[in-house]
Amino acid sequence: MAALSHRHARGLPLQVELKTYWSGIGFRLGGQRYVAPLGEVAEILTVPGYTRLPGVKNWVKGIANVRGRLLPVMDLGDFLGQPLSARRTHRRILVVDHEEVFSGLVVDEVMGMQHFVSDSFDPDLPEDLSPAIKPFINGVYEREYQWQVFSLFALAQHPDFMQVAV
Repeated sequence: MAALSHRHARGLPLQVELKTYWSGIGFRLGGQRYVAPLGEVAEILTVPGYTRLPGVKNWVKGIANVRGRLLPVMDLGDFLGQPLSARRTHRRILVVDHEEVFSGLVVDEVMGMQHFVSDSFDPDLPEDLSPAIKPFINGVYEREYQWQVFSLFALAQHPDFMQVAV
């Protein structure tokens, strides 16, 4: 009787563990992988032609006209003391549009949307992190590689980034 009951009984419902994910825009600068929060990247562009400006710091590349709006073009690697790679073909611009700041940041490569399991976030900063980049890193996600979470909004509000004149 028990065997017959087991054969005709329905199994328990399948329990699926739902995971929450955090998403951002992955990019490479030098040999390091970073990910910017999705809400902090206004746009991704190929590097447009730009006009150089006199009397500005060397990391300010110039100004570009993007659909009728003037976009200051900044070399993020140069600003952080991490020179861009020699390969120019993959370079892109991450556009940040936050409060009074509208700027384009040249990076080595944009690696598209990246999704991380939320509980894989580590708020502790790597010990070998450069002091120049430390104010902009909020933590790290691990997935095949280490992805440092880079806040474009923190960069846009930083006093050193706002001082472009020589």
